[in-house]
Amino acid sequence: MTSERREPAQNADERTMLEGWLDYHRQTLAWKCEGLTDEQLRTTSVEPSQLSLMGLVRHMAEVERGWFRKVLVGDDPGPIYYSDEDRDGEFHLTQDTWQEAYATWQAEIGIARRNAAGFALDELSKGRSRFTDEPFSLRWIYTHMIEEYARHNGHADLIRERIDGATGD
Repeated sequence: MTSERREPAQNADERTMLEGWLDYHRQTLAWKCEGLTDEQLRTTSVEPSQLSLMGLVRHMAEVERGWFRKVLVGDDPGPIYYSDEDRDGEFHLTQDTWQEAYATWQAEIGIARRNAAGFALDELSKGRSRFTDEPFSLRWIYTHMIEEYARHNGHADLIRERIDGATGD
C-alpha cells in the first residue's frame, strides 16, 4: 500500500482541521483497498459476518449521502444500495465492480464537499436524520463522520490483514 495521507496542520483553524481529519480518514479507507482485486475486496472478515472492504466503501458512500445530502441540505435522493427490505444492502454485494463502487463513493464525497462548503460550522442542517427530528450543526456532522470513518477503518485494517497480511495505521 503506497497512498499518501496527510494529517492536517497542527495549527490549522477549526474548519480546516475538521475537514483535514475527515479527508485523512477517507484516504485511509482508500489506502486499505489499494492494490487488491475485486475478489479480494469482496472477501469477508469472519463468518458469519458479511463485512468486506468493498462493503465498507459502499457503506461509506451511503453514509456520505445520508449526512451531507439528506441531513445537511435536506435533499433526499434515496439510498444507493440498501432498501426497506434489505437495510444492510450495502454489505450484501451484488455484481457491481470495485471501479463502480469506488466511483460512487468518490462522487458522494464530491457532493459532500460542495454541500458543506455552503454552511458555517455552527449552521444547522436543513434536514433531519432517520434517528432524530432535531437538526445538526455542520461541526457535529464533521465530528460524527470522522468517528464513523475511524471506526470502520479499524475494521478495514483487520480485513486487509486477513487478505494479504498488510498492516498499517
